[in-house]
Amino acid sequence: MAIGFTDLTSTVRRPDKMMQAQSSPTILTAKFGDGYEQRLAKGINNLKQSYSVSFANRTKEEIDDITAFFASKGAVSNFSFTIPDSNNSGETTIKVVCDSWSQAYTTGDYYGCSATFRRVYES
Repeated sequence: MAIGFTDLTSTVRRPDKMMQAQSSPTILTAKFGDGYEQRLAKGINNLKQSYSVSFANRTKEEIDDITAFFASKGAVSNFSFTIPDSNNSGETTIKVVCDSWSQAYTTGDYYGCSATFRRVYES
């Protein structure tokens, strides 16, 4: 599978280059005197990850298909998203939800879309 996701039309949609990934662990911290503290991972899947993706200079039909897919999931249902995996020198597939997206009307019949995917740990 190539980097991207499969939409409602069974078409693999690949985001533009320069996709951004953001990671932030969630932890519990206990602070003591003299600056001493202890930290502990909060939960078994404590690494929050999100991905900023964009689809620029695409046809109206393609952007309509992409945004219809996001709307059909409604930030409730997850979908599979294949990302680069630097640890395995290849790709890995994760589950994500699309929390937000925006559509750009660029010029003529060419449109754009940007979205934020949030990794979820469920089957």
